[in-house]
Amino acid sequence: MTANEQRQSVMLVDGMALLFRAYFATASSGYIRRTKAGVPTNAIYGFIRYFWDAVQTFNPTHVVCCWDLGGGTFRGQQFAAYKGNRPDAPDDLIPQFSMIRDVMDSLGVPNISAEGYEADDCIGTLADQFGREMDVMVLSGDNDLLQLVSDRTTVIIMKKGHGNYKVYTPESLYEEKQLRPRQIIDVKALMGDTSDNYPGVKGIGEKTAIKLVQEYESVEGILENLDQLSKSVRAKIEADLDMLHLSRKLAEIHCCVPVACSLDVCQLSLDHHQVISKFEELEMKSLCSLMGLAIS
Repeated sequence: MTANEQRQSVMLVDGMALLFRAYFATASSGYIRRTKAGVPTNAIYGFIRYFWDAVQTFNPTHVVCCWDLGGGTFRGQQFAAYKGNRPDAPDDLIPQFSMIRDVMDSLGVPNISAEGYEADDCIGTLADQFGREMDVMVLSGDNDLLQLVSDRTTVIIMKKGHGNYKVYTPESLYEEKQLRPRQIIDVKALMGDTSDNYPGVKGIGEKTAIKLVQEYESVEGILENLDQLSKSVRAKIEADLDMLHLSRKLAEIHCCVPVACSLDVCQLSLDHHQVISKFEELEMKSLCSLMGLAIS
């Protein structure tokens, strides 16, 4: 590698996480950006600002954007109430789901998804595939993805405020939480996840879950040492063993989804004319200057 040659790396973008964040960041103020024809574009505009800031900050050579599909997933088949507490998407956001994919197409960024699976599973699978060849960065606001952290995979969590990131490596994850990546799954198995609507072990919260996993390493370690636990905690676990094991299955990201993306397809190389044309179509010319694209 020459001094001027950029180190190869791929950024896997959690599309839904960025799109929802972008939508609510502006919708909360009561203002929804629209085209002259009245088409809402606030989430798309905010998405590109978030996305491009991350690209400029972390400088990947390759980029892929992963999405959830409408319809059920294998987790919903395992547990009918999975994500059953989530409200419907706002009306102004719904048309932007397909529009943002068109925008990413114009940037030359592949859109990846798989029927029956979530974006997290696609990200985990691609991280595993790409990690054999290059460094991987995962961009999201979802701490569930911390279980993917490894020597080759860094997880970048978007924090409140524009351009504010927390970067997790195995070392920084352990420093902050005293947990190894795989132990994130065991913690969620115990405490559940209110956002995804599965309960874990009733009566065990985050603090107790983390303490148990730190002390006994894993769910298996905890179950092998039930006689060491307080009567109260032991009773809770024994009363909810089936849900403990099910919650663990729901929490684990699957890394063997039928998706693939070749390196040449996801190399980041903007076709300026194509990007400018798309931004002009959506009446977002200001994004051209943000991305350093000269409008003739």
